[in-house]
Amino acid sequence: KDSALIVQAIHQENVTTAHFIPAMLNSFLDQAEIERLSDRTSLKRVFAGGEPLAPRTAARFASVLPQVSLIHGYGPTEATVDAAFYVLDPERDRDRLRIPIGKPVPGARLYVLDPHLAVQPSGVAGELYIAGAGVARGYLNRPALTEERFLEDPFYPGERMYKTGDVARWLPDGNVEFLGRTDDQVKIRGYRIEPGEIEAALRSIEGVREAAVTVRTDSGEPELCAYVEGLQRNEVRAQLQRLLPGYMVPAYMIEMEQWPVTPSGKLDRNALPAPGGAADAETYTAPRNVTEMKLSQLWEDVLKNGPVGIHDNFFDRGGHSLKATALVSRIAKEFDVQ
Repeated sequence: KDSALIVQAIHQENVTTAHFIPAMLNSFLDQAEIERLSDRTSLKRVFAGGEPLAPRTAARFASVLPQVSLIHGYGPTEATVDAAFYVLDPERDRDRLRIPIGKPVPGARLYVLDPHLAVQPSGVAGELYIAGAGVARGYLNRPALTEERFLEDPFYPGERMYKTGDVARWLPDGNVEFLGRTDDQVKIRGYRIEPGEIEAALRSIEGVREAAVTVRTDSGEPELCAYVEGLQRNEVRAQLQRLLPGYMVPAYMIEMEQWPVTPSGKLDRNALPAPGGAADAETYTAPRNVTEMKLSQLWEDVLKNGPVGIHDNFFDRGGHSLKATALVSRIAKEFDVQ
């Protein structure tokens, strides 16, 4: 993961093709050594796959290495990894919220289907299925899981297709756009939400270099938590409120400087910090009198987290309209005021 050694190897071995997981590509672009590639390089193409590629990362890559093709790859192990690809064009892709995963590789077929395995029209989200020569036989010694995931292909009798669990849609230009995971979808206060949509909106904000959204249940109910790098959370929240309806704005915003990654270089979502942790400690100011102490306790009871400082923002700490109503009721009971 040493970018200086990577650049040195590219020069010494006249490397023409490289593959990065997007999180590592982002880190690579941060290093000064990348400038040594911009003048003279043997590189012709760079593949980025394994997780979604942020448009801002693609734009940074194009500004540093405009002569090198950047290809967004997609595919699970169950389809022999590569199932689709998309060659980026900085002009065409400048205003995209998401980089498409593109079109199927030769020998593969992509289907976007509804729960009844009917084809979804262009622009309508559905589950992504992969068919063709790359589809695996199944999972070793796991017949039940194999039967659940590897299905008969309704369009090619005698062949099978793999049920990816990914949500996608066809775009009018014939490319496929990845939207998220079926198992990531969450229902919050009656609204069905796809965290991947919020991540895409966050990455579209000027100044946000990377973003992730998870669903946490620390308070006993599912709540959205956003992790952002490059911009202060209050600024991010203000801009996000102009892009998304209120119920999609995360309850918590945590500023990140370093991201936890798995051994393969992917973002380790399970290792992201909990809200109310160290990220908030430096801004905490304790209550100064009995009234403030009582109010802090009421906030903690309603928000299900603490400690609450006197300068904390109710909505930044996970509050929403329903919790605000509960808080007003408790204040009325405790202080006998409206």
